[in-house]
Amino acid sequence: MSAAQPAKTPVHLTLRTRLTIVYGGLFLAGGVLLLALTYSLVQQSIPDEDQVIQGTQSSPETVPLPEPGNDLVENQDFRILLTGEVWADALDAVRNQGTLALALVSIATIALGWLLAGRMLRPLQHVTDTASRIAESPAADRGLHERIKISGPRDELRELAETFNRMLERLDHSFDGQRSFISNASHELRTPLTVTRALLEVAVHRQGASLEVRQLGETLLEVNARHERLIDGLLLLMRSDRELAERSYVDVADVAEHVVAQAPAGAVTVTAECEEAPTRGEPVLLERLVQNLVENAVRYNTAEDGWVRVTTGLDGDGGAVLEVSNSGPVVPAFEVEGLFEPFRRLGTARLATASKGAGLGLSIVRAVAKAHGGEATAKARPEGGLVVTVRLPGAGD
Repeated sequence: MSAAQPAKTPVHLTLRTRLTIVYGGLFLAGGVLLLALTYSLVQQSIPDEDQVIQGTQSSPETVPLPEPGNDLVENQDFRILLTGEVWADALDAVRNQGTLALALVSIATIALGWLLAGRMLRPLQHVTDTASRIAESPAADRGLHERIKISGPRDELRELAETFNRMLERLDHSFDGQRSFISNASHELRTPLTVTRALLEVAVHRQGASLEVRQLGETLLEVNARHERLIDGLLLLMRSDRELAERSYVDVADVAEHVVAQAPAGAVTVTAECEEAPTRGEPVLLERLVQNLVENAVRYNTAEDGWVRVTTGLDGDGGAVLEVSNSGPVVPAFEVEGLFEPFRRLGTARLATASKGAGLGLSIVRAVAKAHGGEATAKARPEGGLVVTVRLPGAGD
């Protein structure tokens, strides 16, 4: 039984190539038809066999073959004897020379069609390049500000560019309105939460407060602190989703060692094995990235003998790599990607009010990584826990 043949990759021709093939094919088909028609007309105009064309230079006519011994040229009249071989040679010349001429002109036409197709499709390529820059921009708010500029007659390509620009303008206004709302709402909510926290602290710590009041106050303080963390996370998420105005040299190894040193001592052991991993970015955001990863790894861990390991280094392309792995509950592979969505945690679609965190930790990590031109990925460990890897461009990129 023969082995299965590998599937062939389909050939995808560009629009420019397809247009060139169509133009060249039409010209070649028309040329072949013209050559065949010319050959047929010449063949039909051949006189009967063994006839003589006689007449003046201005009015030749066909007459029967002369008797032997007669002169073929008299005065200004002429008589030409055309045999079958002469006509066959003429037809061969029409066929062979015409085919050669058609081939040469077809090659020139195909080359010219390739150039003209490229020139005609240049505005479309400009639209594609602009859309690619917008799609690959690490900061969506900046990319949506770009517009396609196409000059020339008002044709289909210009209408396409104007329609694309109108779509970008609407998306730009929508994203700006969303970010402005989140920013304003977060700032407006900070003040009442700060006041509430101050009042609760006064009520809990005042003299004569009963045990029930203290317990209720402590519970409300925890809820209030969670709301404050949620608002801070929203502000940081909004900030990290924008392009970095300034970038400075940062060694991710130094940031990771600092965060691990500040980790509180507890049932979970946090260790660091850091090698030099330089990049360029905003130190505050990178510190928050590492801090969120370590806090999540500590929070979602086993009750006993839990551990968190932080490593840094360089990849094969010279980029900075940060990896945070931990012990913990087994995470299904299909739920790993969902953990990067806002307000998501393992096993539930949304966070409950009494949850340990605000549900923005990994979302902020991915947003900060994208703002620096990097990426954040996660992989479930078979024994339980996660391995979160963050790759950032090197300091020289």
